[in-house]
Amino acid sequence: MREQGATVICIANLGDKAVAALADECIFVPQLPERHLIYAETVCLQLLSYCFAVQAGIDVDNPRNLVKSVAVE
Repeated sequence: MREQGATVICIANLGDKAVAALADECIFVPQLPERHLIYAETVCLQLLSYCFAVQAGIDVDNPRNLVKSVAVE
């Protein structure tokens, strides 16, 4: 991906320098047991996608292509 000009972003445990060296940007999460790590990573990915959407000018409160039955209260 890097050879094609992409910025590589990784999510790694705090202090994991081997993984951080492979990426352009690294988001560190605390060292947790494997079964709890998914929650820390999910929060980071959701915040990252939110920031990308806002920066791209996408209305995050009114997503496109949402089925009407889901959107209507």
